[in-house]
Amino acid sequence: MARAPHVFVVDDDPGIRRLLHRELEAASYRVQDSASGPAALQAVAERPFDLLILDIDSPASSGADVIRLVREVSPMPILALSASGDEDAAARALDYGADDYVQKPFRLKELLARVTNALRRRSLEQGKPARVVSGDLEIDLLHRRVHLHGEAVHLRRKSYEVLRVLAEKAGQVLSHSEILSAVWGAGCADRTAYLRVAIRELRLKLEADPAHPRHIVTETHVGYRLELQQRSGPSSRLAADARNPLR
Repeated sequence: MARAPHVFVVDDDPGIRRLLHRELEAASYRVQDSASGPAALQAVAERPFDLLILDIDSPASSGADVIRLVREVSPMPILALSASGDEDAAARALDYGADDYVQKPFRLKELLARVTNALRRRSLEQGKPARVVSGDLEIDLLHRRVHLHGEAVHLRRKSYEVLRVLAEKAGQVLSHSEILSAVWGAGCADRTAYLRVAIRELRLKLEADPAHPRHIVTETHVGYRLELQQRSGPSSRLAADARNPLR
């Protein structure tokens, strides 16, 4: 089960690497970076990544060869960076096998939007939801945002990851060990106390009545399920507000 998307950045400019590392982490991505194309290839061979951002101009990156070799082992989206301002640079990047192209100097918001779009397309290709809606609860899995009745809900990181795992399999029962392994790692598959704490926070933040949950449902002796609800009308929202006047 997926965790936060893992992005690999290859650029021989340490300032660009620091900038992208900081901003991508602030956007809740996991990030690894390198100045060298061969080092990136070694990393990709050792573990899967969700997106590659690659400066194709850098001699240390060997852009064309890196893209070609990555394409032989992984379908992950590749976002090419180049300081060349001509149309041929973009065409070359796409011919190499890149999915998108951004010219340097780039606007950070544009680059982050292209990262999001590339991951969204990949999620759709893999049949994974980019957004899950259950009644008045909305979970944006790409941007890692949660809204209830249109208002942002702030969750601790592990609690969000539990919600993410449930949302990716919405409507299905997931065992305690499945959720624990996905969020805390296989070595914590029996640490049910961890899961109970996260579920308690989710219910306090997301349920109109935490003692009688409608979203995070318990399957006794098995695990939990994110129950998909119909979106409520104005009368239902008023009733929920009446039960929780201080929410």
